[in-house]
Amino acid sequence: MVHVNCKGIRSKQCMFYVMESETVHIHQEMSILYGPWGGNCGNHWDDGEHDGIREITLIYSSCIDSIRVTYDDNVKPLLAEKHGGMGGTKSAQIKLRFPEEILISVSGHYCPVVYGAGPVIRSLTFKTNQRTYGPFGAEAGTPFNFLTNGGYIVGLYGRSGWFLDSLGIYVSPPKLTLSKRIQMKFKGSNHTKDGKHNRTKRCWGIFKIEKINFVIWVES
Repeated sequence: MVHVNCKGIRSKQCMFYVMESETVHIHQEMSILYGPWGGNCGNHWDDGEHDGIREITLIYSSCIDSIRVTYDDNVKPLLAEKHGGMGGTKSAQIKLRFPEEILISVSGHYCPVVYGAGPVIRSLTFKTNQRTYGPFGAEAGTPFNFLTNGGYIVGLYGRSGWFLDSLGIYVSPPKLTLSKRIQMKFKGSNHTKDGKHNRTKRCWGIFKIEKINFVIWVES
């Protein structure tokens, strides 16, 4: 039996084909959802998980009125829908140098902007592995702060109506280099029925990452 460790590689980027009727076990870590922070008003939205974040556009004044994100999907930009209302007097356009620059932290504040209303996101600050953007909005109310532990943010979700009511994140495992992503562990052996010696069995496979094929020869 051949064990292939694809830890940290998303399924759409990882394919393994093994001959000689061998069994392949692929172990991988998918993104994890954290949050949301904020209120329960507005409508739920979910941008889903992607390969990374390229750009964030905020419209704000005394709170975050709207947010719109451009993601990276297979080395191509993907502009998601705008979430929030039509208000706001200020704007901020955060452009990351992805893939070298990745989003690792989001923090901010939330509380009602109008007496008697539900909490909304009042301020946001984004931190990458290279710099900090913000704060944007008014730092008032309940603070929140999330820092990824070696991973990076690959998607957003939340609630919105007239304002950005709440915000949550998708966090991916640590970003791996190409060389690390093609490291695999193979183990297993076959014994003859009398148990006197091991029999060598050969198989080969193709490990594909981002349209690149790697031919693997295994003896066990």
